[in-house]
Amino acid sequence: MIEADIKGYFDTLGHAQLRSILDERVRDGVIRRLVDRWLSAGVMENGSFRLAKFGTPQGGVISPLLANVYLHVVLDRWFQRDVWPRIKGKAMLIRYADDFVLLFEREDDARRVMAVLGKRFERFGLQLHPEKTQLLSFNSPGLGEKRAQRQRSFDFLGFTHYWARSRNGNWVVKQRTSKARFSRTLRRLKEQCHRMMHVPLTHQHRILCAKLRGHYNYFGITGNGDALWRLRHYVERIWGRALARRNSRRFAWRRFTPLLKRFPLPPAYVTRSVVPSEPAT
Repeated sequence: MIEADIKGYFDTLGHAQLRSILDERVRDGVIRRLVDRWLSAGVMENGSFRLAKFGTPQGGVISPLLANVYLHVVLDRWFQRDVWPRIKGKAMLIRYADDFVLLFEREDDARRVMAVLGKRFERFGLQLHPEKTQLLSFNSPGLGEKRAQRQRSFDFLGFTHYWARSRNGNWVVKQRTSKARFSRTLRRLKEQCHRMMHVPLTHQHRILCAKLRGHYNYFGITGNGDALWRLRHYVERIWGRALARRNSRRFAWRRFTPLLKRFPLPPAYVTRSVVPSEPAT
């Protein structure tokens, strides 16, 4: 597999190339003039205004859409038209915004694509991050490959993908919340609790419930229940400590438990089933 990262994608996207890409499908002059106004809006840096010749507008609602259209031509269409007909084994491209991975059945196919991937991005003014872009071996442990030569897991879109045994004893790929995303979520919820420390409890409870439900909706997949329950437990403790600090008291579960019964946080739940595929027997 190829794990790739585009260096400063939203800041280096070329305006001239983007306009030529839009010319292929967008003919409405009103829409094109509106897009041009967004691109020429400029950015604010350290209190000073600067016109940007590259990149999408800072904080603009159109930025994700334009960036996705640009990368569709740079990567998606190229992979479908030029890569697939030339490789010998199976391959798959998985992309969300500027995050993507390339999966290959054969190592020689992966190495050939890796050799030309950087050149493809350079044609459109983009650069792959030299340290975060790498070719990895993510073969099944059942193939007998040495552990030192095989990547045990990798992170993608907030999940850690790793090999594990299924209930039938076969090797399958499972997912759990990545450590970096788990820590970042806890840090943000802690900051949220401190910001709303002195607001009414009903408001605090409503905000925390909404945050947890949003987390469950994304990370609530089969096999990730333990991480969801751990997050809920930590949030309860963070909330209790913030309320104890508001009253200048030390945190104690015996004082906080009655409040949790009155304002319970939503229990962890799985929102969708993701059953790993097993090899045919």
